Amino acid sequence: MHCERFICILRIIGTTLFGVSLLLGITAAYIVGYQFIQTDNYYFSFGLYGAFLASHLIIQSLFAFLEHRKMKKSLETPIKLNKTVALCIAAYQEDPDYLRKCLQSVKRLTYPGIKVVMVIDGNSEDDLYMMDIFSEVMGRDKSATYIWKNNFHEKGPGETDESHKESSQHVTQLVLSNKSICIMQKWGGKREVMYTAFRALGRSVDYVQVCDSDTMLDPASSVEMVKVLEEDPMVGGVGGDVQILNKYDSWISFLSSVRYWMAFNIERACQSYFGCVQCISGPLGMYRNSLLHEFVEDWYNQEFMGSQCSFGDDRHLTNRVLSLGYATKYTARSKCLTETPIEYLRWLNQQTRWSKSYFREWLYNAMWFHKHHLWMTYEAVITGFFPFFLIATVIQLFYRGKIWNILLFLLTVQLVGLIKSSFASCLRGNIVMVFMSLYSVLYMSSLLPAKMFAIATINKAGWGTSGRKTIVVNFIGLIPVSVWFTILLGGVIFTIYMESKKPFSESKQTVLIVGTLLYACYWVMLLTLYVVLINKCGRRKKGQQYDMVLDV
Repeated sequence: MHCERFICILRIIGTTLFGVSLLLGITAAYIVGYQFIQTDNYYFSFGLYGAFLASHLIIQSLFAFLEHRKMKKSLETPIKLNKTVALCIAAYQEDPDYLRKCLQSVKRLTYPGIKVVMVIDGNSEDDLYMMDIFSEVMGRDKSATYIWKNNFHEKGPGETDESHKESSQHVTQLVLSNKSICIMQKWGGKREVMYTAFRALGRSVDYVQVCDSDTMLDPASSVEMVKVLEEDPMVGGVGGDVQILNKYDSWISFLSSVRYWMAFNIERACQSYFGCVQCISGPLGMYRNSLLHEFVEDWYNQEFMGSQCSFGDDRHLTNRVLSLGYATKYTARSKCLTETPIEYLRWLNQQTRWSKSYFREWLYNAMWFHKHHLWMTYEAVITGFFPFFLIATVIQLFYRGKIWNILLFLLTVQLVGLIKSSFASCLRGNIVMVFMSLYSVLYMSSLLPAKMFAIATINKAGWGTSGRKTIVVNFIGLIPVSVWFTILLGGVIFTIYMESKKPFSESKQTVLIVGTLLYACYWVMLLTLYVVLINKCGRRKKGQQYDMVLDV
């Protein structure tokens, strides 16, 4: 016991020193600005900080590639599918078409004897359509439904403590005695809905799969995640490959689709190699039920800065698994399709909400770095502090008073994006990933200020994405973007003023013209390819059947 405690203390000290040293090293490299290569007049340079970031991308991609190889090799071994599994679907004001497709995909799951529990967040007449769709798709004679005035933590109108206790027991009994059930309950948020499913299931199943009501599951999705959990008893949770269902509906959803592929098949695949996936996504994840019930109450009652948390449910669920010392994995063999916002404002609000949960959970996650591979500490430092270095770089370049610095920044953003997207195209075997370089512009212009706004309002939970049946427009997300563009515009005006004081030399004119032409050609080429792709795939989508997940 004393030996284990001593080792634990050493690991805490070691990971802390490693993380602090890494951050100080990056900061020093950034401040010193040592250059390996630089041209006359500083038109181009490549320094220590840039080399570090380039090395990070190469190493991350390498481990992602190795993890994909492991997936193909290790999971070809047949495993007995004799463990019990329950699928928990969280629903809130869902688009009827999406919900119907979700439930139809659930019926096609190939895992034997899977139990289905759908909990609707709301019990008013306006929510009844979701229960009707459930009965229609799952079969009225093969499923049960129940409208609950309460939830596990709040009583409905006219309810007493005794009647609340009895109704809670009744809900639990209904869930345990039916293979397929839908429950409507008093509104309380997604975490309340998930808690109801977890609490009612108790320890009656071995594994619990989570799913959102806008998600279409691949028939083999449950089987593939069970294989990962069965292969290693120290894996506490596993997530699958989340793809975009409505990718061709707008430019936002299309760019989100290529970003999702990178996030799952590069970033999370790399994390999976070291057993420390930071977030098992809500549309497609599975947990050991025995672990789930060790922390379900703490997970539900999570507080931050004195307020109960109302978002980041899936990320905190993952972090709870990691806090127990269990590994979290990713498998690309388990797939699903899910809806993503097609409007810019709704996407921006979603990203701000996700950024809030990321930074909040970063602080929680830091307490458990010592229980996992050093890669978890390394990546947390890199991804956590990168936005701050990037903002400092952008402001510095825009306020140096040289127009070439601004143009060089724009060219560098697209060059880095092209390099990353080219590797992704090779790994995926699909040229569509080249459009990932366009996402870089969206990141720099919108997501970067949204991250800063998320930190500034991290304890505010009054807004986010709305239900999909009725889309509510929220303009508050434009505040950080407007401030950011004002700052950049100030830099452009300052640069024009400084450059107007002296005429351009002939060499400088040549460099600026060539750089501008390169940037313009890049955009013309990518936008032309985008129009061609959308016209081609948009027509094909109309006749597409969703019997399986199509990676296109």
